[in-house]
Amino acid sequence: MSDFLTESPTSNAADWTVSELSGALKRTVEDAFGHVRVRGEISGYRGPHSSGHAYFSLKDTSARLDAVVWRGTFQRLRLKPEEGLEVVAIGRITTFPGKSSYQIVIEQLEFAGAGAIMAMLEERKQRLAAEGLFAAERKRRPPFLPRVVGVVTSPTGAVIRDILHRLSDRFPRHVLVWPVRVQGDTCGSEVAAAIRGFNALEPGGPVPRPDVLIVARGGGSLEDLLGFSDEQVVRAAAESAIPLISAVGHETDVTLIDFASDLRAPTPTAAAEMVVPVRGELVAEVEGLHARLGGALARGAEYRRAELRALARLLPSADALLAVPRQRLDVAGQRLPRALKANASAHRLRLTRAEGGLAPQRLSVLVERRRERFELVRGRLASALRANENAHRERIAHGRERLMSVHARLAPCLVRGNEERARRLRALEQLMQALSYKGVLARGYALVRDASGAPVHAAREVVAGQGLEIEFRDGTVAAVAAGAGDVPPAAAPARGAGRGTRKSSRGLPKEPAQPTLFET
Repeated sequence: MSDFLTESPTSNAADWTVSELSGALKRTVEDAFGHVRVRGEISGYRGPHSSGHAYFSLKDTSARLDAVVWRGTFQRLRLKPEEGLEVVAIGRITTFPGKSSYQIVIEQLEFAGAGAIMAMLEERKQRLAAEGLFAAERKRRPPFLPRVVGVVTSPTGAVIRDILHRLSDRFPRHVLVWPVRVQGDTCGSEVAAAIRGFNALEPGGPVPRPDVLIVARGGGSLEDLLGFSDEQVVRAAAESAIPLISAVGHETDVTLIDFASDLRAPTPTAAAEMVVPVRGELVAEVEGLHARLGGALARGAEYRRAELRALARLLPSADALLAVPRQRLDVAGQRLPRALKANASAHRLRLTRAEGGLAPQRLSVLVERRRERFELVRGRLASALRANENAHRERIAHGRERLMSVHARLAPCLVRGNEERARRLRALEQLMQALSYKGVLARGYALVRDASGAPVHAAREVVAGQGLEIEFRDGTVAAVAAGAGDVPPAAAPARGAGRGTRKSSRGLPKEPAQPTLFET
């Protein structure tokens, strides 16, 4: 009886439904683990679901945690999930009542240290190398002296200035800059779009197509350079029809674009040096080759002149060559009169014999036959003349028709030709006006000449008391140069005045510096 009267301690507890218990557990877990950082390896990732959400697991050596990334969060993730990648997941712990399990709702993914980044890059490198994107036979040498250089980099950093400065020092070239972000979420897509954009330019179009591309960025951490190891950047570099030089980071920094590019430069400045040669060295080399060519030509001419003199000494004299023919001519001249007399006598004898054998009757018959043959030939000749006359008449009529047709087409051609010449003349006139220094004078500048009429290029060429002639837009004014101490402060030349075309160390004029996108 005592067993029936004794009650259990929980006999008066309220009953929970499954949903109520699941909801209570959910609230408890979410309150206790509202925001956590979990480190683990991604497992079971097969890409986003058809709904846009991503489901996978985080695991370590002894435990496993389900994870979910909602569609909106997945699109904003800087680091996308990859199978086997070790990451730090930031989110909140919750439960899934349908399976009585707990999971982490991920809001952000980060690499779990540099080792995880290196493992991811090594796996991506092996996969892309297996596709042949890094093959040596795909790489090409850039042109020796490109006309246009395309640069993919940030327009506000020091990299583009270093490249422009180095190109200006070595061999000024036309530079096109495609501005991109060099780190951050959109870095990879912008760099890939820039490479493909340069390749999409048509040769001879309004925007010149570069002959070589430079993808450049300054140094940074491993995370900062991840954009240049993006798969779409590597594929764009491998597909580029324009030779591409990668200059990302410092010499010790390695990104995957370095393997897909045609050349790798340790620094952006080194990339500029690889693109163009030194103009002064080329000029010196050409001058040296020209001097060697002149010496070789002179030595060759002297050598052939000596050979000609040696061979001339071996030739016999003219008297020795003509002695025998001259003697034969004298002997033949002595025999010629007797031979001519004997030949004339022989022909006279044959003519006399033929004359005696001709009778008058035979002569008349012969004449009659010749007359008949003559009449026959005359008739045939008349027919041929009439046929020839008709043929010529037809040819003349046909030629007249062709002449009239050509004459009818000639007038429009002359008109079009005159219009085209007039158009070209107007274009040349406009070009002459554009290139004339008169246009510069019309914008408020003046031309200074010395007493001999030669232009004065720099202030150091003028001495005190020297007569000058200043040409303005509407006339010329004579002037006398004052001394350096006599120049009033208001009339002092502006800073940088007299600065003309830059010169190289060898005195050769360089091309004017190209305006950049930093100048307004």
